[in-house]
Amino acid sequence: MGDYSREILRELLPVEKEGPPRTAKHKARKDEPLIAEHWTHAVLLERAAYLRKLARAGDGQASETLKEFPQHATMLSFRARDGVAELHENFADLFVVLDGRATLVTGGTVMAAETIGPGEIRGASIEGGARKELRAGDVAHVPAGVPHQMLVSGDKTFTAFVVKIEQRP
Repeated sequence: MGDYSREILRELLPVEKEGPPRTAKHKARKDEPLIAEHWTHAVLLERAAYLRKLARAGDGQASETLKEFPQHATMLSFRARDGVAELHENFADLFVVLDGRATLVTGGTVMAAETIGPGEIRGASIEGGARKELRAGDVAHVPAGVPHQMLVSGDKTFTAFVVKIEQRP
């Protein structure tokens, strides 16, 4: 964690409290015993408050990986602006909306598409996709290979718990 992140964390949490749960970037090892994971709504929203501060200091969005598993990973995502168009060839996305609202655009064509890594395509926007408004409590599944983009209008924000699910051929 960088100095700037630590400073933001100090602002968020009073001195008498412990820091946030140590969840970021933990990758399960093959020999690690299987355990059930649990994140309360309150803990996720506390982490989202931290991400909100990072987003304000940055480009309007921030996310963190909570834990990586053999065939999936869990993340927390905060946005105060539109996301780029995305297409993951090998991963499905499952969004559980915790707070706020956004429009999810799916299908269509990724405009100004650029491959940024193996199986990962990004672009400026989506042309011809279907639009669905997402609100707190909603769940949305985007299969691997389907273009998608989150649009956040005006001064609205959007917070979601995201499960990235590996899709094997």
